[in-house]
Amino acid sequence: MTDEQPGKSPGLWAIISSVLAAAFGVQSSKNRERDFAHGKTVHFVVAGIIFTILFIASLVMIVKTVLSNAGM
Repeated sequence: MTDEQPGKSPGLWAIISSVLAAAFGVQSSKNRERDFAHGKTVHFVVAGIIFTILFIASLVMIVKTVLSNAGM
């Protein structure tokens, strides 16, 4: 599915998909091994922090919307 060469660091989409897969607990062994072998830790940490902030913000917005529609 990806056109990455062996030994090449993962690109932006590979990092995003790895962070999303890891967040939901469905990361494949192949991708995890690629990330550990060729990826830079800082890229995954930053992507993970951004994902966490966006996830929490979306939950807050959903709760606010539900509560405002409930009349509270």
